[in-house]
Amino acid sequence: MIPRRRVSSLEAVSLDAPAISRWIESLGIRLAEPLQFERIGLGQSNLTYLVRDQGGGRWVLRRPPLGPLLASAHDVEREARILSALERTDVPTPRVLGVTHEGGAPLALIEYVDGIVVDRVSVAQELTPELRRRIGLSMVSTLAKIHAVNLTATGLIDLASHKPYAQRQLKRWSGQWQASKTREAPALDALTARLHAAVPEQAELTLVHGDFHLRNVIAAHADGSVRAALDWELSTLGDPLADVGTLLAYWPRAGEATAEGFNASALSGFPERSELIRTYVEKTGRDPSALGFWHALGLWKIAIIAEGIVRRTLDEPQNKAAGGTPTIERIDELVARATEVAWAAGL
Repeated sequence: MIPRRRVSSLEAVSLDAPAISRWIESLGIRLAEPLQFERIGLGQSNLTYLVRDQGGGRWVLRRPPLGPLLASAHDVEREARILSALERTDVPTPRVLGVTHEGGAPLALIEYVDGIVVDRVSVAQELTPELRRRIGLSMVSTLAKIHAVNLTATGLIDLASHKPYAQRQLKRWSGQWQASKTREAPALDALTARLHAAVPEQAELTLVHGDFHLRNVIAAHADGSVRAALDWELSTLGDPLADVGTLLAYWPRAGEATAEGFNASALSGFPERSELIRTYVEKTGRDPSALGFWHALGLWKIAIIAEGIVRRTLDEPQNKAAGGTPTIERIDELVARATEVAWAAGL
């Protein structure tokens, strides 16, 4: 149930199939050539391909997008390091099989995990309400596992700065906005100032996924449990409530704006945001009082990410994914909703 499309010769220009075949075989993997490559998923950041051989073998290949990239973004090798470290934990992730620079860009070969990827509304509509509910609640359980990772035991203690996370996020994403914006946006600037003035005190430091939402997990067909959490390129060390705020930001109710028109969570069966919060608090015992800030910041960050997608697609059309590109109107709607959340939280 992973959306896919055959890679055209134009899109495949960044892939050196013979070199990739030699590299995969050097990892001790026997191939029945020739290999086939398909662009999969609807992601707008790192490019993801399904690699298949003639014997039914399947693997996933990740590489950065084409064209100029923002500093510190799309770090495939760092993502591979995180996934490798998490193999020794309870966090469900795919195994990393190897990393190389064949073809002039970092490539990561990752285990293929079969399951349900709810990255289209049509996929969600095919599921029973009970399975939708189980997926949503399993996502909360997965977040709790991520935030319980022992940073020292996994070697991730030096993954990122230990300075207060909210200030780091505001600095980083404000910089990304300045580097990638396609126009002036006074409403976003005003929201940025409001968030700067309302930063909550950080009580703990944990592993943070950084982009945890429905499209970034693979769920089991049988019971909806999360089999793999994907797309760790924004992972860092910080406040665990930031991930909950991101999940809420990507969990729209009916009629609420989204960056790409994806509102599967509004379907019956998926838990309400209030139940996601309640379940997370029950599992972790954490104080949710600062969630209004993190929800607003999550929406603000999604708006900036969406603007970056627009910029990358303008700079290099081959980066455009099958799901299309966010529109300026939707980005502005996200900023407006973030502002409403900020007002409601008393920020």
